[in-house]
Amino acid sequence: MIKNIPKTERIYKKSKPIDHLSSAEAISLMIKEHRGASLDVKKAERSIEMATNKIYQHLKTYPKGRLIYVGAGTSGRIGVQDGVELLPTFNWPKSRLDYIIAGGNQAVLNSIENAEDDISGALKFVSKKSINSHDVVIALAASGNTPFTCKVLKEANKKEALTIAISNNPNGKLLEFGKCKIILDTKEELIAGSTRLKAGTAQKICLNIISSLVMVKLGRVKNGKMSHMLPTNQKLRDRKLRIDN
Repeated sequence: MIKNIPKTERIYKKSKPIDHLSSAEAISLMIKEHRGASLDVKKAERSIEMATNKIYQHLKTYPKGRLIYVGAGTSGRIGVQDGVELLPTFNWPKSRLDYIIAGGNQAVLNSIENAEDDISGALKFVSKKSINSHDVVIALAASGNTPFTCKVLKEANKKEALTIAISNNPNGKLLEFGKCKIILDTKEELIAGSTRLKAGTAQKICLNIISSLVMVKLGRVKNGKMSHMLPTNQKLRDRKLRIDN
C-alpha cells in the first residue's frame, strides 16, 4: 500500500524518469534536487539548534563523554565522514569519538545491506561500546525505520545517553527513541529509493552544522579559525603558522 511506503522510497513524479532525460536535463534536475535538500535542512533549523545546544551542554558536563555516530549503509558512512574530520580540524580526542555501523568497520568500504536488519548485532555493539549516560549518540536513517539503527538508539536511551534521532521520514520509528528529533523531509528521490542522493546530502549538511557549532561552543574555534587543529601534514602545518600569526 503506497501510503505506508516512506516518502524516501516513493516514485519521483515531478519529471520524466531520469533515464528518459538527456544528460543536460538530468544534471540540471539533480542539481535542483540537491539544492532543495539544503532548504529541507533549513526547515529543521530549530530542531538542529536545540540538538546542538544539548550536545554542547552534555559534552561540557561530562568531560569523558563520547560522540557516537550510528547508522547503516549510506547513513552510517556519512556519520563516519563527519566524525573522522573532528580530530584534524578541531583536535577532538579519539577517546571521545566512536561509531556503530551495521556490519562493522568493513561496511564503511563495502555494501553489506542485510546488516541493517541485524537486531542481535545492534545489541552486541551497544554492549561492546559500553554506551552510558555520559555519551551522545547520533543516529541517522533515511527511511527512519532501519531496524539496526532504531535498536541501537532505543538501547542507548535505556542507558540514559543523550540520543539524537535524524530521520528523512517524518513518520520514522527512529524518532521515538531520540531525546532530540530532527526531521529532514527530503521526500522521494530521482532514482527511487536511492537515498545516497538528496537524503544523504541533507544528512551531511545537518551533521556538518551540528558538529562544527558544537566545536565552536567548546572553544575550539577562535576568530573564525581552527585554533585547535592538528597539523598532520605540510599543508596543515603551513595553515597553523598562518593561524598562529
